[in-house]
Amino acid sequence: MVRRGTMALTTAVALAITGCAAQQQAAGGQGGAAQGVTATSVKVGGVLTETSASGYSTKDAEVGTRARFERANAEGGVHGRTVEFLGAEDDGQDAAKGDAAAKKLVQKEQVFALVPVHAPNFGGAAFLEREGVPWFGWATGPQWCGTRTGFGYNGCLAPEQGAGSQTWWGRQMADLLGGSEGKSVYVQTSDSSGSKYGGTTISQSFTAAGFELAGVNSGLPAAAPPPDWLPYVDKIMTSDGGEPPDVVVSVIAGTKFNVGLYAALKRAGYRGVLTDATSYDAAILDDPASAQALEGVIAAPMFEPFESDAPEIAQLKRDVERVSPGAELTQHLAIGYWAADIFLDLLDKTGKYLSREKFLATANGSYAYENPGFGRIRYPRDHDEPNGCGALVRLENGAFKVVKNLKCFDNVPLT
Repeated sequence: MVRRGTMALTTAVALAITGCAAQQQAAGGQGGAAQGVTATSVKVGGVLTETSASGYSTKDAEVGTRARFERANAEGGVHGRTVEFLGAEDDGQDAAKGDAAAKKLVQKEQVFALVPVHAPNFGGAAFLEREGVPWFGWATGPQWCGTRTGFGYNGCLAPEQGAGSQTWWGRQMADLLGGSEGKSVYVQTSDSSGSKYGGTTISQSFTAAGFELAGVNSGLPAAAPPPDWLPYVDKIMTSDGGEPPDVVVSVIAGTKFNVGLYAALKRAGYRGVLTDATSYDAAILDDPASAQALEGVIAAPMFEPFESDAPEIAQLKRDVERVSPGAELTQHLAIGYWAADIFLDLLDKTGKYLSREKFLATANGSYAYENPGFGRIRYPRDHDEPNGCGALVRLENGAFKVVKNLKCFDNVPLT
């Protein structure tokens, strides 16, 4: 005969085991808890270039990411889980430090995913791909492309030959200028691999829109602005059959570079259009010399500008003000915000039973998401090509003005 007390103890143990198994199933969906996931939370952290020798910094991406996660948490999280955001590691624009930061987050901090990753020389891609760890951010280099784990909010900006390449920048500019017929473009990059590749894709964006390519120069050292801009200016000013081109595109990371180049071009008498992807930055307005050099410059953000009256942008502003009152609205902040937004959408579509395997299967299984704030994203397609969306903003009289709202265009094969 089994004693009544023994039966009660056995029942209690069985119930405890059953409850524990249920908790594990709710967290991981595979009968075991997924790393960084509990029944009530999911843990993430990021890698940014907060400091660098050139002064380039993406630190504001942390503010945008936190703002989006805080709203999600205030609304109850996703499938009952709030996001535990650890903040970001600084890679110092050094690939080895980026790799070490990614390993720290995964192996020591036990995060589920990396959000945001916004570092031009990020060195942790191979490790994250090997370990099957999702990562979200701005796909500024080839390390984002051809992966199954890297999710740039704007897709892959360094497609291989034959893959789709963006046309939006050239087409938006052609529309702004009243057409491209008879107009020439010159592209200035640095000698970094990412900048050179950007020069290739952006050149094709303009030629696909009907501009004539006057030249591409990738001889500018990426480490620091040159002491003398004259050699670069001379090439630009005579690139179109001895005359200046109609448009100069700068594919250089860092305000100091662009301020130096544009100021030198203006001193040389250049009167054409100056455009780049990084000069949409409120901090520029705090420095009179920088604001003067960038006056009239057309920046090309890959999201709907802060000056827009779109409801999604009003929501972004409210979210940021809630977590960081008075914070400057910068491009890096927007990138962190939209990367977090995509991550949250994927969490929702993956469902209650969460594991990295299930999350990646959802992300890479004909995933599509549209938001007027950043356009659209489609995976797995956008592991290999950009999302094809962007806007144009001009600095006029010390203030940014939207001259072309965000719009998406079809890509063309990179040649």
